[in-house]
Amino acid sequence: MNFLLANEDHNVYSFDLRNLDKALMVHKDHVSGVMDVAFSPTGREFVTGSYDRTVRLFKTNQGRSNNMYHTKRMQRVFTVNYSSDSRFILSGSDDTNIRIWKADINHQLGVQAGRNERRSQIRDTIKKRYSHMPEVARIAKDHHVPKMIKKAAALKHTQKSAARKKQDNRIRHNDVDSEVLPERQRVVVANLK
Repeated sequence: MNFLLANEDHNVYSFDLRNLDKALMVHKDHVSGVMDVAFSPTGREFVTGSYDRTVRLFKTNQGRSNNMYHTKRMQRVFTVNYSSDSRFILSGSDDTNIRIWKADINHQLGVQAGRNERRSQIRDTIKKRYSHMPEVARIAKDHHVPKMIKKAAALKHTQKSAARKKQDNRIRHNDVDSEVLPERQRVVVANLK
């Protein structure tokens, strides 16, 4: 019943087919147009490929990406897809390469010794137990981001804050009360009834 829309405004929108008046969630983090979206076979995650040369992994119920893949040589990503067992992600980019990525970055491939498997389970339990602490949450969210994407994100943030300030000033100094739509409803162009 839910579907995703990749957009050139750097966002991915999830909609419920039964109610198209507003988006369920706006998924952000790309700094350029999103070219492709693919659900995992489980339906709990999806992957996006973008002109900003990154592949990002999202949970369906979160607005920000939880992981990102990129390389120096990778160009604009035009297509992404999950493998049928949802363990791998395939991406096709402008440099005519198909890359294979792990769907779970921290998962080790191959046969693990019992001791290593228990160690990774204990690590995951500790992360889950202390995830409410700000320091642990910051470490969990911190990922290496290329300099180009960091600069583009900072520029995008500056532009959005200036636009928000301009809108607030117009509302404050305008005699007529102008209605401001929430971001989830702004993406709907028209309702066909």
